[in-house]
Amino acid sequence: MAGNVGREVPGTMVERLIVALDLASIAEAEAMAERLAGEVSFFKLGLGLLFAPGVDGLIARLTRDGRRLFLDAKLYDIPETVSRAVTIAAARGASLITVHGDRRIMAAAVAARGAAPLQIFAVTVLTSLDDAALAEMGVGVSAQELVRRRARAAVEAGCDGIIAAAADDPNAIRRAIGAEHLLIATPGIRPAASSADDHQRLATPRAAIARGADYLVVGRPIVAAPDPSAAARAIIAEMAAA
Repeated sequence: MAGNVGREVPGTMVERLIVALDLASIAEAEAMAERLAGEVSFFKLGLGLLFAPGVDGLIARLTRDGRRLFLDAKLYDIPETVSRAVTIAAARGASLITVHGDRRIMAAAVAARGAAPLQIFAVTVLTSLDDAALAEMGVGVSAQELVRRRARAAVEAGCDGIIAAAADDPNAIRRAIGAEHLLIATPGIRPAASSADDHQRLATPRAAIARGADYLVVGRPIVAAPDPSAAARAIIAEMAAA
């Protein structure tokens, strides 16, 4: 691992790219992971596949051979239920799991993780939400302010990192809350020529790394590309150029 201003991030950009296996079936996700073998070592499973038949076997296969697994469960429940889920995720060999930024939920997740190498990342504000959407939900602060409040709460709860958009400026978040050690994983990554899909707060791979993102989470620009391996290589090259 290499230090990055007081925090530990992988030493290569290859290890800092997380490919979201947001596909229609377990078979397609497994085929994509195998297709990207040698190019990518970190994969994300989201809610779309966590309930699919065969997910148990996929989790086992993705945690073999040095690959890392991000379970994007976005846990939001009573602390006891969250504790049980985190304990199981740790036992399955997952490297990272997400919980929502509620103080009690985050504290329960950190306690349940114990000495396992599983990292706890708190969700701040989904990249599909902007200030107008938050206002419609009754939230009285901007997306940027809400991200910073939840980031501060995550640090206080002992979380390893947060999920935040590059547009929220990871380096600025750390400075604002005095937490240079905080890891930040960034979704909503789109190469310049890509579609925005349902994200509102986007950034290119180069911009995200330049703003201090530690991990980039990329789905459709890779898994929906005609040549996923080439798409992954192009994104890694752009990350390195930053």
